[in-house]
Amino acid sequence: MSTIRVLLADDQALVRGALAALLGLEPDIEVVAQVGSGAEVVPAARECAPDVALLDVQMPGGDGLDAAAALHVALPACRIVVLTTFGRPGYLSRAMRAGASGFVVKDAPPEQLVDAVRRVHAGLRVVDPVLAAESLSSGASPLTDREREVLRAAADGATVARVAGGLHLSEGTVRNHLSSAIGKTGARTRAEAVRLADERGWL
Repeated sequence: MSTIRVLLADDQALVRGALAALLGLEPDIEVVAQVGSGAEVVPAARECAPDVALLDVQMPGGDGLDAAAALHVALPACRIVVLTTFGRPGYLSRAMRAGASGFVVKDAPPEQLVDAVRRVHAGLRVVDPVLAAESLSSGASPLTDREREVLRAAADGATVARVAGGLHLSEGTVRNHLSSAIGKTGARTRAEAVRLADERGWL
């Protein structure tokens, strides 16, 4: 029986350890690397050549969806399963666009996670059924990449000037993108647009 080599990425050491212990109980699965940030995913994967990468969505140093996209380009043979505490429909479509083969919520039963690793390794897709249904009903994100980028930069209450400086855009351009994003989310304010987009997994 060939062993499935797994890379784990989660910024919470306790969660990472629990997942590693859980997967380590399986005779056909070996955890070959554990990292705590999105930026560490590709270097670790290049070093240990995993068959499957389990990536948490919310991590410092680039989130799991950005890490998934980078890993898909760097090591196309590595299958990716995105793990999330937040079952947001928009995350699912972003994960699939990033090259993920699986999308599983963290509170799924342990055997479901183990099964997901085996199934994506075999070339199948695995998607949480509840999330898949929600994703279909809520539709794709209406935000452009630039609008999403501007909203994310403005999420902590940054001024238009600071957002413009950080993204190397003019203040007028930033205002236009914010105005468009507010309209598309159906929000009344910038803060509400950030909250709504985040809840829907569009950021």
